[in-house]
Amino acid sequence: MLANSTRGFLWSDVETRTLLNIWGERDIQTALGGNFRNSHVYRDVARRLGIMGFERTPEQCRVRIKSLKRQFILAKEGNLRNNGQYHKICKFYDAMETILSCRPQIDPQELLDSGAVGDETEEEVDTDPPQDPYLESTGESSYPETQVKLEYPPIPVTVGNILERSFSLGTAARRGMDDILPLVKNIVPQLTSKKHKGQDGRIGIIGGCQEYTGAPYFAAISALKVGADVSHVFCAKAAATVIKSYSPELIVHPVLDSPNAVEEIEKWLPRLHCLVVGPGLGRDEMLLKTAKEVIEKSKARDIPIVIDADGLWLVAQQPSVIQGYKKGILTPNYMEFTQLYEAMHHEPLDSSDHQRSAMELSVAMGNLTVVLKGEDDLITDGKKVILCRQEGSGCRCGGQGDLLSGSLGVLAHWAYTSSADMTKSVNPSVVAAFGACSLTRQCNRQAFHKHWRATTTTDMIQEISSAFKKLFES
Repeated sequence: MLANSTRGFLWSDVETRTLLNIWGERDIQTALGGNFRNSHVYRDVARRLGIMGFERTPEQCRVRIKSLKRQFILAKEGNLRNNGQYHKICKFYDAMETILSCRPQIDPQELLDSGAVGDETEEEVDTDPPQDPYLESTGESSYPETQVKLEYPPIPVTVGNILERSFSLGTAARRGMDDILPLVKNIVPQLTSKKHKGQDGRIGIIGGCQEYTGAPYFAAISALKVGADVSHVFCAKAAATVIKSYSPELIVHPVLDSPNAVEEIEKWLPRLHCLVVGPGLGRDEMLLKTAKEVIEKSKARDIPIVIDADGLWLVAQQPSVIQGYKKGILTPNYMEFTQLYEAMHHEPLDSSDHQRSAMELSVAMGNLTVVLKGEDDLITDGKKVILCRQEGSGCRCGGQGDLLSGSLGVLAHWAYTSSADMTKSVNPSVVAAFGACSLTRQCNRQAFHKHWRATTTTDMIQEISSAFKKLFES
């Protein structure tokens, strides 16, 4: 009896969700609809999965999908949904229901008769009729009119040696992600009574105007919750009283719009370990001018600088303000990223390859670390690319980016002052960025499970302690 090549290869949850995202795409579902000969479709599914960093054969993909179908049908036909137990049989019930609800009705008996339900640890023996050898070897389909979208990346994206396993081993992808987390864990300082106040982080936030008071508060309080000892907010006078009322833990300086703002802020720079520029900054010309000069002063002192929100708009207008500064970190969303890219390259952004574009922007900015926030957070220093796929949620409430920038400020300080050997082989900004992205997503996930559609950034901040402990101290 021949060994079954689809057995014994475990699928992690991350890998399975990636497979379902690909399998659920419209062109794949259209190509599968009514086609008995579908080997060409699963070859494309396996190819796309490989691009995402998981190496699987087309047959392994097909058998995994078949196993998930069976689990879904058993859960659905068992009428277990009313008591909330259906996830014990089918962990991916919701994803399968979303995909299959758009397809013709599936005959449950047809699936159940073909074999027992697959479990999460071992794939099933394939019971389908063998495919035509000619079609398997040539890649031709008996339904040539069905076209499958092909999206080959124009260039391969390389990663560093330590991070390579995350995206090249497929079945070990989860372990690969776990290889990055220890790098973050290594920079987290130990708690000891021998330390003094401020030793674990004094973070400065440049932002806060009459219109925007929540963003600097979210960034500053997140820094404290992550483990900084002191958070300073340098804001406009109109925002100071409001921000102070949010929390007594913050040190608020109403100087950002004063005539001698730069001098007032500069005298605090020797006490700060990292600067976060942009949350709630606004577009006022005087505030932007002050922020620019403060960035220049901070660079002279070799202070790590995280630039977010309206600080990114400033960089898009005047790239030289941060260009070439190795301890600079940009955290754009896609719209901000587009503005930055087009400002640097003077041509429209090619949206088909975010990884290439992000690397190009990083290189153009002098190999600054760029954190492109999105469905997957993309982190690059122009030399390597890391995708943070830590599970979050579908709720995208305003303020999450401020949580990320505030926590990133603390982690950047820890990364650059850590004595771990990691700093010799991996860019500390990249490690800090991966930690901040993972933490933000974990907070989002935990808050979403409690509050569903009512989730706010305040709810997420309440999850920082448990999320941090789960990710970095477990």
